Amino acid sequence: MIAWLKTAPLLNLALLADAVASFLSGVFMVGGSTVLPRWLGLPSGLLLYAGLFCIAYAAFVGALGARRHVPRRIAWFVVGGNLVWAFESVMMMELGWVSPTPTGVVFVLGQAAVVLALALVQYTGLRQTRPAMA
Repeated sequence: MIAWLKTAPLLNLALLADAVASFLSGVFMVGGSTVLPRWLGLPSGLLLYAGLFCIAYAAFVGALGARRHVPRRIAWFVVGGNLVWAFESVMMMELGWVSPTPTGVVFVLGQAAVVLALALVQYTGLRQTRPAMA
């Protein structure tokens, strides 16, 4: 059974902000996937596929944020997914999977910080929600 939430305005706002940030980031990465590798030191394929994922994710989270009632598990999944994204962004550098330039390090850490901040605001908004009346 799906637990529906009467969504707190903060959660809706955080989900919509996540959608906008993800869409803009995705367009930047996809559009720049041929020129950004030189400046960021990140593989073209990583930028392209991460960007495509961000665009698709933006559509999903935007639709979710526009809803009055959000399934509780899906809201927790978004928060958890954002935490994993932020963690993996840092770990891919720490483990040597990528060797970004100094500008690339700023890009990776900057987007990880934004994603982490969005996850924390979403978590706060999720905690403010209450079950919807059936």
